[in-house]
Amino acid sequence: MINPGKVIAERYKVLNYIGKGGMQDVFRVRDIKLDIELVLKTPLAGLEGKRFLKSAKIAAKVNHHNVAKTFDYVEDNERIFLAEEYVEGEDLEKKLKHFDFLDPHYGACILHNLAKGIMASHKAGVIHRDLKPSNVMISGGAHISNLKITDFGIATLTKELFDDAASNGDLTRSTSGTIKGALPFMSPELMFGAKGGAIESSTDIWSLGALMFRLLTGEFPFGVFLDAAVNVKTKSRKSWPTFMTSNPQYENLSKELQNIIDSCLEYDAGKRPSAEDLVKRCESLCYISEPRFIGDVYNIIQNGYSGFIDGNPTDSFFSMDSVYGIQKPNTADRRKVCYSTFPGSPRPRAHPIILWKD
Repeated sequence: MINPGKVIAERYKVLNYIGKGGMQDVFRVRDIKLDIELVLKTPLAGLEGKRFLKSAKIAAKVNHHNVAKTFDYVEDNERIFLAEEYVEGEDLEKKLKHFDFLDPHYGACILHNLAKGIMASHKAGVIHRDLKPSNVMISGGAHISNLKITDFGIATLTKELFDDAASNGDLTRSTSGTIKGALPFMSPELMFGAKGGAIESSTDIWSLGALMFRLLTGEFPFGVFLDAAVNVKTKSRKSWPTFMTSNPQYENLSKELQNIIDSCLEYDAGKRPSAEDLVKRCESLCYISEPRFIGDVYNIIQNGYSGFIDGNPTDSFFSMDSVYGIQKPNTADRRKVCYSTFPGSPRPRAHPIILWKD
């Protein structure tokens, strides 16, 4: 472990240890020369011999505001480090703990941003291979003001890890935490392809589709761990829940998103859209991207048809028709909700609304 205060490569002062991923330790540091905060990532023991430098060179080619930028590669005391943009906030996996699922407006906003980041990486010739919620960083609390895909800098490490696992006969039975965490989002060709087989950009598109299914439904499309592999092989995917299209206010957008995600989850990789195609389809979607707030429902009126939210910046009025999902907010436990506001008199109108868990 590297203690706070230590300076790496005479440039990066360690501020604190952020945590351990499946393949690396991550530290928050200050770049002494530029006076900015970054993260330093160093591969776990046993991975130092992998092509970390090659990964850094590849990732540095990607320059887009939806991708965490790779800045530097350094060696210090026989350890190697990759310097990456620091994104203050939490990863999408942790963000999901506040929701059972996201409404289609929220989901469309995330899909659009992810598609743009993936498009930029694919144009630079970089395939992520391990796209999942924990590799997406988000700032802004309830509102997604800044979304960045991380860990492009270990794309080559990921490839070698998957190849090594495949050489043992069955990648899906690997004991690696990284592979287990990736399985629910892993494409069929990555799961069952031969070691060293060509992996195309379409594998990221499958992962994006699986990720979005998880966000919009609260379920993994094929289950988790070994179940995911079995269900992908037998083409046993979960169905879209009926609540997505049962509310007329969300029906059209939900159907459009379902069509897009279905195309991403085509078993035939050649039939999946490119990231550029996805960006164009997202540009045609009509979705709300207004700031999101958190508030308490404190008064239900009109026989349960509408109510009021005590929140920031001000109290808001809402209709139950604006609540997405089966479960409705109530005043018994002052259930928190996540919502946007629009001008109204005498109070702003809240829409869309989803339940929020602390």
